[in-house]
Amino acid sequence: MKTSELDYPLPPGLIAQEPATLRTAARMLVVHRDSGILEHAQVHALPKYLTLCDLLVINDTKVFPARIFGTRTDTGGKAELLFIEEVESGNPSVWSAMIRCRGHVAPGTRILLNPDRVLIEVLARDSATGRVNLRVHSDSSTLDLLAKSGLPPLPPYIKRPKTPGGTDPRQKALDAERYQTVYARQTGAVAAPTAGLHFTPELLDSLQQLGVERLAITLHVGPGTFKPITAENLEDHVMESERYEISASAAARIRQAQAAGKRIVAVGSTSVRTLETAYAEHGAVVAASGRSALFIRPPYSFGVVQAMLTNFHLPRSTLLAMVFAFAGRDLVLRAYSEAVKARYRFYSYGDCMLIL
Repeated sequence: MKTSELDYPLPPGLIAQEPATLRTAARMLVVHRDSGILEHAQVHALPKYLTLCDLLVINDTKVFPARIFGTRTDTGGKAELLFIEEVESGNPSVWSAMIRCRGHVAPGTRILLNPDRVLIEVLARDSATGRVNLRVHSDSSTLDLLAKSGLPPLPPYIKRPKTPGGTDPRQKALDAERYQTVYARQTGAVAAPTAGLHFTPELLDSLQQLGVERLAITLHVGPGTFKPITAENLEDHVMESERYEISASAAARIRQAQAAGKRIVAVGSTSVRTLETAYAEHGAVVAASGRSALFIRPPYSFGVVQAMLTNFHLPRSTLLAMVFAFAGRDLVLRAYSEAVKARYRFYSYGDCMLIL
């Protein structure tokens, strides 16, 4: 499949810059794969489409405030950093990160983080990915440092001031709250599993009262989720791997649900990829942890997921390729065209699709 087949026209004004006033007020385009029917609804109507014969699978990763600013010690120039993950388990001072600043970044480059003046030192740089390994010279843990002074790692298409001094405290607080699911538990993501942003405790309670079973798995979303496909052909694209975990109890409940004939409904592309990774590697959903680099693209035979809730995705993205694989390119493009015509809001803070 050609990457150009993942293109579609989108007016820039439809890229959501703020979340919906209420999480469940977001619009939801319901796509029926069997009939091709499209329905306009809102997220609060989700209980209408699910039953006690469904198992809802959510991703409980928690976004940490990974974005922080600093000053280069050699040039005095400003630097923006995105912390991604610890390089080695048990060595909390060495992290993989991305740095944006003027001038070349090389091993030995030093930056003082604002406002605490904590020193970081670049240890190595991967020219292929642009990532660096760096050491944080602090008695405090890096996560504590970021919790104090970091900002929510919003995607680049959501526009916010580039310096902490220009950040409205109310906007920072809103993003910290709304760029996080209400069920986030496992710290480690630098991007939110955005389909989950639409849920509230009240909606979850309503589904539970209907008998809809729910369980959590974990995939820590990395910056690669925003990486466009640049290869001419999809099969030439290389996915950036992300950490995932499925507990023994979650795996057992999924297998029990499958044996009972329940429908597996995944909330978000990250839940889909985690479940399908386990299936691809083990032939069934079993307790597993590791890194997923599974690229789901047409044609793909899904082994676990039978329905999914997902936001509207960027052109030429791996996320859109997954949705094409699940529902078919023609139907998805027709749904996207309908969403544009009806002025749905797109991307992370935008509206969603329920694909049945």
